[in-house]
Amino acid sequence: MTVSSDNPAFAVEITDLVKTYRGSKNLPDKQALKGINLQIPRGSIFGLLGPNGAGKSTLINILAGLVVKTSGTAKIWGYEVEEQSRMARSAIGVVPQELNLDAFFTPRELLEQQAGLYGVPKRERRTDELLQAVGLLDKAEAYARTLSGGMRRRLMVAKALVHTPPVLVLDEPTAGVDVELRRSLWEYVRRLNAAGTTVLLTTHYLEEAQELCDRIAIINSGEVVAHDTKDNLLRRIDNKKLTILVDRDVIELRQDLRAQGWEILDERKLSIAYQPSQTAVSALLNAVQANGFQIVDLTTRETDLEDIFLQLTRG
Repeated sequence: MTVSSDNPAFAVEITDLVKTYRGSKNLPDKQALKGINLQIPRGSIFGLLGPNGAGKSTLINILAGLVVKTSGTAKIWGYEVEEQSRMARSAIGVVPQELNLDAFFTPRELLEQQAGLYGVPKRERRTDELLQAVGLLDKAEAYARTLSGGMRRRLMVAKALVHTPPVLVLDEPTAGVDVELRRSLWEYVRRLNAAGTTVLLTTHYLEEAQELCDRIAIINSGEVVAHDTKDNLLRRIDNKKLTILVDRDVIELRQDLRAQGWEILDERKLSIAYQPSQTAVSALLNAVQANGFQIVDLTTRETDLEDIFLQLTRG
């Protein structure tokens, strides 16, 4: 089935999405999603973050057609996931966290079978092209059970792309893989995105989200607690940490430095947390020098995505 080439306003559009899992006699109902609203722009790499149990998997499974929503709407490439399920499923490729591959099929057979399930005509299939793209062309005839975990992960990505979906969902794509493979997968995701694929990424590696994503939503307890560009999110916390190395041992800080917020890290290291919008770093350094210390070296630590995540999901 061919997805319409007409570009919708958003690659994914979610409005007032609710999912309630019915309880039993002894267990109450559980509301996994509480009126989620999200708009994922075409051509973006969009990060969906949240602690365990926040509702990320439920949201992805609704988009993939594996879970029936309770109320609200969810559209993929303009197609509602239940009312236009066939077109919606043709517009999305999902790489699940679990490596669910048939161990007795080769990579080529797996991709050909998946293409057949999506009704891709043989003349339009890109099996070798996809295997080449994920670095598995030389393993095309090897049984999947003989592949390493990293190779299987890359094969899962190729499998999700056989029908050329405009939207790709990566659910924890680098969980359990080594640093080198993680970096190679990042590079491949960037290439896919540059070619026009919209990527929805869930990850527990906040470094991964900060490296790849241009927009990020954070959900907690079934609700969106933040949704903005990555840069705007990072600007939310007006906080930096300054650490300096001085020319002699510090036995005790004078009252003016303690009042400013300076602390002793070890014999010759001092640190301070400050708000750049309210305090100039030059004023902090001048105060140290006024107390007779020479500054040998200094480092600063910027706010990162982990700070934002912890602030928004703590408790």
